[in-house]
Amino acid sequence: MNGDPRDPGTAGAAPRFLRTASIAAGDPAAMAQLAAQVGPGMALVLLFVSPATDFAEAMTAAKRAFGNTPLLGCTTAGEIAGGYVEDRIVATGFPARDFAVETIAVPDLSQIEAPELVDRMVRARQNLAARHPDMAHEFAYLLVDGSRFREDALMSVVGHGLGPVPLFGGSAGDRRDFGQTYVAQDARVHTNAAFLTFFRTRCPVKVFSFDHLEVGSSRMVVTRADPARRQVQEINAAPAALEYARLLGKPPGQLDPFIFAAHPLAVRAGGRYHVRSIQRVDNGTDLIFFSAIDEGVVLTLAKPRDIARSLAENLADLAAAGPLDSILACDCVLRHVEAEQKQQLREVSEVLARHNVTGFLTYGEQFGAMHVNLTITGVAIYAPEDEA
Repeated sequence: MNGDPRDPGTAGAAPRFLRTASIAAGDPAAMAQLAAQVGPGMALVLLFVSPATDFAEAMTAAKRAFGNTPLLGCTTAGEIAGGYVEDRIVATGFPARDFAVETIAVPDLSQIEAPELVDRMVRARQNLAARHPDMAHEFAYLLVDGSRFREDALMSVVGHGLGPVPLFGGSAGDRRDFGQTYVAQDARVHTNAAFLTFFRTRCPVKVFSFDHLEVGSSRMVVTRADPARRQVQEINAAPAALEYARLLGKPPGQLDPFIFAAHPLAVRAGGRYHVRSIQRVDNGTDLIFFSAIDEGVVLTLAKPRDIARSLAENLADLAAAGPLDSILACDCVLRHVEAEQKQQLREVSEVLARHNVTGFLTYGEQFGAMHVNLTITGVAIYAPEDEA
């Protein structure tokens, strides 16, 4: 492979603290087999479900199979289990011996009750800390419907209730169809909703967000937009899609996910650049984005570095920080598009597999109090010092 030669990986070392398993989405006994492989005694099981299967039926079957174990699930734009996989159901279990959780439902993203949500978050953090004083480490994980364009509004509220807790998460996907996405708690399937889970654990953790971009000098200004739809009608006072294509030196008819992944746009906020990925062209002239956009925003063209080498370097740094057990990750679907376009899917998958990365491909990632794109975002879980 062409990854970083420094990368030692964790070849041959199965996770000891997370319980992970995957199975073909079409298997009629999928959930029973996943429950058997993950085992009993879980504080929570996450299920990343390919749209190749009926999500509601899958979650109903999961509730039967996993019994009283709390479940959270979502549809995906692809799955991660020993590298990139497709048309799978991936399960990640958190043993109650090592993890404690409290989940908060946000049932209606169009009507977010900010004071109530912040109060619930603060109480959840306090309750977990009081009940599990032996678990010194904490993080938060967010699953959100990725089809309603409400992540930015949600994060503007969530940021006020996090306190010192590091957060990451992902927006549910629908392959590359960009249609309806779903999230679920136990057997109850939701749209226009999110689930925020606070974790306490005996295991040291590190929440991270990595990209592989170099920001250039070519800038443009959004001169007309519909922020509610994440729609840009004009850039530099010209039709947005036509101007973007002109700056790339490409015919507008060639604009597709491969071009968007190869030529991402970034905005500067909080002292660093954050990607604002384009989802698709609308009406032949407008651009629909994956995350917040508004008039007056200055966009800067970025250039991707080698995605496999960059990921190898990033994960090697995480592995060097301690006895790495496993990684739970949310990886932007456009990173997968880019790796596919550049014929690097196998290389990237090998890097993910060597570090025991499990998770799903998203329509956007959450990190801290921000909704971001074109990143791999997650939590690295390390063995406790007395068990390293």
